[in-house]
Amino acid sequence: KVLIDVPRSDLAEELAQTETKIQVLQDTLQQVLDRREEERQSRQLLELYLEALKTEDSILSKVAEPEAAPRKEMDVVDTGTSSTDTSATTALSDQVLAALKEKPAPELCLDSRDLELVLKEDTAGLASALGWDKQKAGALQEACDQELSKRLKQVQALHSLRSTSKGKKALP
Repeated sequence: KVLIDVPRSDLAEELAQTETKIQVLQDTLQQVLDRREEERQSRQLLELYLEALKTEDSILSKVAEPEAAPRKEMDVVDTGTSSTDTSATTALSDQVLAALKEKPAPELCLDSRDLELVLKEDTAGLASALGWDKQKAGALQEACDQELSKRLKQVQALHSLRSTSKGKKALP
């Protein structure tokens, strides 16, 4: 960089060369610096790409294997108690029910497995468990269905991108 910045005439005098040869030398040095900068930027871009792939892999593994995640909820057993008992009418955990009641957009707070459970739940049973009317519970299930569909489309897009990137041949 220093040799590039030195005035051509001063460098030519110091090295006992013609200004034309010094110009060629400085141009070559500039090309080397430019190539190194391009390589640095390429490395950074590759590192970002690899980091994105790792993130994608971890997201896909969480979505593909939700059973692997430890769950704190317990299986619900029908004890034959009255239908107003929340634990007998819904398979949803207290944590999920609390999120459904308290959050302004609960479908965004729940994982995909919990969204599926909300969708499988009977609208009347969900309304009863939440203390809501059937219309509000139905709207919640619709929002959960839309969110789950959106997530599944994202997973499909990631799978498509992965298969596309694996199909590409390495550049020379």
